[in-house]
Amino acid sequence: MRVHAIRGATTCDEDTRSEIVDKTRALISEIVARNELALEDVISVILTATDDLRAEFPAAGARAAGLVGVPLLGARELSVDGSLPRCIRVMVHCYSDRARDELRHVYLDGAATLPRELPE
Repeated sequence: MRVHAIRGATTCDEDTRSEIVDKTRALISEIVARNELALEDVISVILTATDDLRAEFPAAGARAAGLVGVPLLGARELSVDGSLPRCIRVMVHCYSDRARDELRHVYLDGAATLPRELPE
């Protein structure tokens, strides 16, 4: 097994606790499913949110997705003119037998429009 990093992003329709938790949980769950990971394969997760999301920490959604006991780090996304609003991004560090080009990065909801240097 090798250590990999898998990227993902999603957007929220509104700044509410339930929206942030639900969207983050869905994003983490989709990353785990598309990459056929066991929750025990996840080493750590970095989560960022844009300045317009303040109702809850995205980490609450990661915990709701089953990442209990996994180190999580939350941060603010850079505030850049023209950037995608109400956006949550993640970088999941994990163990996997897959080759790097077989990893599936996940972009949901409004984040599907983000430019990517990595394949989905």
